[in-house]
Amino acid sequence: MGDKRTAIAAWRRVPRSIWTIGFVSFFMDISSEMIHALLPLYMVGVLGTSTLAVGIIEGIAEATAAITKVFSGALSDWLGKRKLLVALGYGIAALTKPIFPLAPHIGFLVAARFIDRIGKGIRGAPRDALITDITPPDLRGAAFGLRQSLDTAGALLGPLLAILFMALFSENFTLVFWIAVVPAFLSAGLAVFAVEDPKRGDGQHKVRAPLSRKELAKLGATYWWVVIVGSAFTLARFSEAFLVLKAQDIGVSIALVPSIMVVMNVAYFLSAYPVGALSDRMNRLSLLASGLLLLLAADLVLAFAPGVAGLALGATLWGLHMGFTQGLLSTLVADTAPPTLRGTAFGMFNLVTGLALLLASVIAGAIWDGMGPTGTFIGGAIFTLLTLAGLLPLRERIGMSHKNET
Repeated sequence: MGDKRTAIAAWRRVPRSIWTIGFVSFFMDISSEMIHALLPLYMVGVLGTSTLAVGIIEGIAEATAAITKVFSGALSDWLGKRKLLVALGYGIAALTKPIFPLAPHIGFLVAARFIDRIGKGIRGAPRDALITDITPPDLRGAAFGLRQSLDTAGALLGPLLAILFMALFSENFTLVFWIAVVPAFLSAGLAVFAVEDPKRGDGQHKVRAPLSRKELAKLGATYWWVVIVGSAFTLARFSEAFLVLKAQDIGVSIALVPSIMVVMNVAYFLSAYPVGALSDRMNRLSLLASGLLLLLAADLVLAFAPGVAGLALGATLWGLHMGFTQGLLSTLVADTAPPTLRGTAFGMFNLVTGLALLLASVIAGAIWDGMGPTGTFIGGAIFTLLTLAGLLPLRERIGMSHKNET
């Protein structure tokens, strides 16, 4: 009962600005996931793209975002302002959405994904640094968990709407892509008019060269351990596009294939905030280790469990793993980064993990083409075991850092 009251109190104490940022993410994810739930099928089934190419495209898109985050995060530290870059990033993402229904061939889709991910890169690190700036240290887990839950709620609603509109409009990909444009522009409007920078003390933001060796050295050894941990996590998983392709592989109809993302995101949505709030009261790395065990179980189920029931269970475990890890990794960066270098810290973290995601997605696509879906998910399980073995020795270091911060 006491823990429940504490969780409710944390929910009520989360700053209002976190809710605003969360709803910006909510609307953009509705738009993005309406498109992304269908895009692998559209590329493979309509445009004739190989699954290896899907993996490469997804990996390059995310790596582009990661590289951009380094510079946007550092720029936000240099400016001492985050909101401008957050609004710019969401605005660019909104402007790319009409390209998807207009694209005549794969080149346009690659360009749209590329530009969209640049927008994501511009907003990502400044947004996470902004969350850290406006949230008390004892509520960081709850704040990142809440934003992640709202983000995931949009990711949940997006595929549901994709299923609905694909059924209503006779599997008309182009029309569904056009409908997805609307929430993207709602998100950009909120980012421009409702998000605000906090007031800063004199001299707090004066960082002359955030990406210089001198400034990067100030991030400290514990922060770089967090980067290593996050990179290992990213290598152990790959793009959720392969869950969609798994659904198609077992014979789920095209109109219902996006339901796999719905199942995954229900689990993600329900777990992200409770796990984040819980992490404010216990060792964060213990929860991350639990997330790895959930990923291991998801990979094994998706590799060996037959039929729709196995697919649904695997997607549920995958979503729970996301809820146990993604918000907590951001919280660990917030815990270990100096206040004047938070944007740079989030940017560097996302650069390294983005490159890891590129590698993971390419490997997954190549294994799928060579060995099929079972080989892909067995490979994921092997990477997960290696990550778990490397994660455990870091528990004391990161746990002590969190304890000292709070």
